[in-house]
Amino acid sequence: MNFWHMIVRFFQGGGIMMFPIAIVFVLGLCIAIERYLYLQLVAVRNRKLWNEIVPMLSQGNFRQVVQVTSKSPSAIGHILNYGLARIQGAQRRDDIEKAMEESLMEVVPRLEKRTHYLATFANLATLLGLLGTVIGLINAFAAVATVNPAEKANLLSASISVAMNCTAFGLMTAVPILFTHAWLQTKTTELIDSLEMASVKFLNAITERRPQAPAPAAA
Repeated sequence: MNFWHMIVRFFQGGGIMMFPIAIVFVLGLCIAIERYLYLQLVAVRNRKLWNEIVPMLSQGNFRQVVQVTSKSPSAIGHILNYGLARIQGAQRRDDIEKAMEESLMEVVPRLEKRTHYLATFANLATLLGLLGTVIGLINAFAAVATVNPAEKANLLSASISVAMNCTAFGLMTAVPILFTHAWLQTKTTELIDSLEMASVKFLNAITERRPQAPAPAAA
């Protein structure tokens, strides 16, 4: 009970600027949770689909691969569908690779969506904390201007202590949000790398299974 009472007193002592910082914290927390759940879902779907189609690729059963990937909502299924759609008409490996790169360009923005807001929120929380402290100090110096000189030192020290609550709360909000932003970016990069690796393995499987063009006759 004393712990919660201390938190409430700390929040109330920071002044009006504590509320915008709290809003930034809640927004950052919501985005972080949503991005984490989304990236986890994408990773699970990708892993499940890839484990399912690897035996089919090793056997050269591309028709069955098409049936599986076309029904899958996974990111890797979307990318492989582009490549499989170009197998019949494409004469070169580069044509299939370009089609899959085009699909990857559609998938990557969805993986990176909203993550960059976390860095903005971390900076915003820090700046709002500093702004709240500056406003608190202005009010403190304005208040001590009209009091008894004997009480100025005590009143000023108490007012400065209250004003610093804003900076402390801003930093306590910014640090975890900034750490979460870096962690989510790392997780997103790992997902993109896994998609690129799966694309290369898929292209290699296609190249090995497709019939080679006959060599030109000697003159």
